[in-house]
Amino acid sequence: MGGEWKECALGEVIELKRGYDLPQQDRRPGYVPIVSSSGVTDYHAEAMVKGPGVVTGRYGTLGEVFYVEQDFWPLNTTLYVRDFKGNDPRFISYFLRGLDFFAYVDKAAVPGINRNHLHQARVIVPTDVGEQRAIAHILGTLDDKIELNRRMSETLEAMARALFKSWFVDFDPVRAKMEGRWQRGQSLPGLPAHLYDLFPDRLVDSELGEIPEGWGVKSIGDLAEVVGGSTPKTECAEFWDGGTHHWVTPKDLSGLSMPVLLDTERKITDAGLAQISSGLLPRGTVLLSSRAPIGYLAIAEVPVAVNQGFIAMKPRQGVSNLFLLRWARAAHDEILSHANGSTFLEISKASFRPIRVVTPPTPIMDAFDQFSRPMYGKVVENALESRTLAALRDALLPKLISGEIRVKDAERFLEERGL
Repeated sequence: MGGEWKECALGEVIELKRGYDLPQQDRRPGYVPIVSSSGVTDYHAEAMVKGPGVVTGRYGTLGEVFYVEQDFWPLNTTLYVRDFKGNDPRFISYFLRGLDFFAYVDKAAVPGINRNHLHQARVIVPTDVGEQRAIAHILGTLDDKIELNRRMSETLEAMARALFKSWFVDFDPVRAKMEGRWQRGQSLPGLPAHLYDLFPDRLVDSELGEIPEGWGVKSIGDLAEVVGGSTPKTECAEFWDGGTHHWVTPKDLSGLSMPVLLDTERKITDAGLAQISSGLLPRGTVLLSSRAPIGYLAIAEVPVAVNQGFIAMKPRQGVSNLFLLRWARAAHDEILSHANGSTFLEISKASFRPIRVVTPPTPIMDAFDQFSRPMYGKVVENALESRTLAALRDALLPKLISGEIRVKDAERFLEERGL
């Protein structure tokens, strides 16, 4: 690899083009990703651009860059690379992430990016395509591992949700015994033989319809201490400057791919924490956004204080926080039915606490936790690793793109860390 770099206009490196309109009524079921300024938002039967491709926002979400392997349809809120001019597409996707798009935003009522202005941006790029590919490979290896973790966690989450539905919504173990499909000493998928005696063999009437014999119906307030939060005055620097306590808002949950909260955008001080009556909630608290929208969910893996947009559930003795998490997702429609509001729906703590929950005996609650805890633990492990990988990628990206760090040095750095 020559390792030569040149300074030039962005328009000499790539040509950007505006995406294409695709009204909702014209979309047909298919497998072609529709890419908006915020990423893949839908799928269609027809592609407008051959992959691999690179897309960024023109209006709406600005500054994000998306690499698309397959043929795709970029929407008219985006700019896509029509001509890579011999440069490596994946390298270009990383290269553009280092560009200050906001410096090229026009002053219109709805801010947007003019591609002609963007083409004039002065940039420094490696001229050797081999060097470009090597840089893209290093950064791509980190991104691929992050994506692998996401997919693994997605599978584990689906398994945990399916287990909850089977045991606590459909009552499959009970029905299997009733129908003679599960015999003592026999194992079924998701039902090892040693659980046989935990489940009854008939259903009985309750206020929520038929439930397994020996189970109960309780309010969610009986299963968890339900609390809310608030926002310390933002104009008071003593509540915010140098804060060390995690303070969570629904925005912190909106970008999570998994229901695991590891960090928050903002922190508060001891003085700020003293302004919140619920104080610092312990690790393991289940967080449910209570408005705009209702339904973001996560388990706090760090102690947190919450703002007024949450219902926080601290499990009572003998109650699994994983049971609460899965219940809140499965009962989303029921929770919404207790919400009210003219501007936007909101559910209050007073309306939430009485919601009725089919509740198993403690041994079954414990068995569910024992089954699902390892799955959740792996999801947390993946999230922690992905956070580390993303930080490493973000640190290496500008240094590799600018030539401050050479490929061999970066490869050695990653190899020392087992990557």
